[in-house]
Amino acid sequence: MPKTEIRNKRNLIAQWAFDTRPILGRFRLWLEDVEVTRLDDSGGVEFLSEITFAGGAMERGFIMTAAVTALGTRLFGRHGEGKGLDKKGLNGVKKDADAISAYMMSESFWFLTRNLPENHAVMVCLGEGLMPKGGESPDMGSNPLLGFGRIYARPQVAVFLDRQVQKLINDPTFTWEDFIKRVDREGVTIWGAAIDTLENTSRFAKGTDTGPMTVLHLFNQPLSVTRPYEGYMGNLLLPCSVTEKAADNSILVDFHTPRSKVMDAIKMTWPEIKNENVHVWTLSGESREARIGSLWAQWREVGAHIIEDGWVLPTSGMPVFTDSGTYAPTYNVGTWLDDDGQRHLFLVDGYAASAEAMQAASLAPILKINVSLSLFSSKFDLPWHLESSIMHLNPEAENFAAKLNELVGKNLSDADVDDYRFCIRDARDSHIPLGRRTLGADDFLPRKTWDVMALAGFMLDDPYTGSSGVEKLSDDTYAVTVRMSTPHGVKQVRFSLRFMEDEDVRPLVCNPLLIRFFHGENHLDRAIKISDSGRIRNELQTLCSEALEHLDDSGMRVYFDRISTDVISVADQKILREVLVWYKQHHPRWFNWLELS
Repeated sequence: MPKTEIRNKRNLIAQWAFDTRPILGRFRLWLEDVEVTRLDDSGGVEFLSEITFAGGAMERGFIMTAAVTALGTRLFGRHGEGKGLDKKGLNGVKKDADAISAYMMSESFWFLTRNLPENHAVMVCLGEGLMPKGGESPDMGSNPLLGFGRIYARPQVAVFLDRQVQKLINDPTFTWEDFIKRVDREGVTIWGAAIDTLENTSRFAKGTDTGPMTVLHLFNQPLSVTRPYEGYMGNLLLPCSVTEKAADNSILVDFHTPRSKVMDAIKMTWPEIKNENVHVWTLSGESREARIGSLWAQWREVGAHIIEDGWVLPTSGMPVFTDSGTYAPTYNVGTWLDDDGQRHLFLVDGYAASAEAMQAASLAPILKINVSLSLFSSKFDLPWHLESSIMHLNPEAENFAAKLNELVGKNLSDADVDDYRFCIRDARDSHIPLGRRTLGADDFLPRKTWDVMALAGFMLDDPYTGSSGVEKLSDDTYAVTVRMSTPHGVKQVRFSLRFMEDEDVRPLVCNPLLIRFFHGENHLDRAIKISDSGRIRNELQTLCSEALEHLDDSGMRVYFDRISTDVISVADQKILREVLVWYKQHHPRWFNWLELS
């Protein structure tokens, strides 16, 4: 390698190491190498062409956050240990994986945001994990997550924002508009985040070769959400050229459009395309048939190809999966020509969880796609066209049950009526727009002019972007890849990271403190630090958010009777209570925020 290239490489590594040193130091990592590849045609050069609103140093910090989360989860998240286990055992592995991914990203945020401008903060607005996932039931409790209201900022800013978030959660008269007015008056800038720290958790727990990743979307403003929320949304993702051509011909194409008309719009855009070359990615499986089976039928009636599990994607040469993972296929929406010169189109249709749906919608201006969303309930009993109509009903109306029964064409049980009423109220109280036919990213970003930094850190290979997962280079060194997409450019970064601790110490560095106590570490045998207070508060919010009451004075009350034994076992709950009582008794000033039921 010529001397100039050697010097440039050393300078590149040195700058990345300097800008990300808080995160590298926290997890005892050494940056051996970094490779930055621009995936757009801008010709931008690293350090000379910043492509995010956060600025170069913070941009590199967020990229490293995605990298260490992917690395730590892949190595210490019990990958593949759920294979062959019963439902309870599998879900235990999934929750452990979710816990370490949420913890590592949260810790990275904390150390990264020490370098934020004094009046800035990162606020988590949407997070994945509140609702039971595939194979789980409601009694199993929510999954560990990084969810609504988590604030990362300098202490004074964090205290101010924490108080405003508590008002949003606890005071029904304190609205989103009130929140924004107080934030603006104080001169505080909030960067909002939509996060899924471990996408495709089930596949990760079962040990599959592809799919699991960490997803972080950071916006230059907060999302207009006012409390913890997770639901489902119908989603149709098409190239903008299709919806624009349809509009030119006075045809409205959105999620509610009959798929025969969507196919007509596709044929208007590319008259030469064959119907069988329209490839529709959609969630599959018996559990989804009642909800979106009629969509599958509509596509089959017009001759489109419903992508089956294991179909090899020609653009990457890798088999795709349709059991989960609605986010990553977004990157592949578009057309290509095969070896015979025939045009093919890849599109996404069906539904997604709310965080994934919003993340996909925010990729629209980057990928030049149109994303049309429609609110669904959290029940899977009724078809999609009824779901969206139900979410427009007034849950407080005296004739709500009658209207609901009329809409579905049968008399539902009182329990089902109550479930649908709860779904509508939950969305309404979270400030999710209910009165619109379809939604897009703009509906969650009320300032309308917005910017986004979309990050994906790959734990295992990804069929849709062709990105590689975590790769072992030596006994202590691993390669990890992160893709960053913004409206101003797209780049991929590959790190070589070396652990500076022995193999038996690495899990202790990367695992949550409470998890370490559950696994046998004695809290009396370690040096107690004031930071234990913040770590434990953070971990409680991650591990058992449904068992917490957020008090008006920024305090927190833990209700042990609300913690599912599928989330924290009886034995671990006993350890948790002993640890919290001890900290509360011996360090009352540090733990004055904590109350135990």
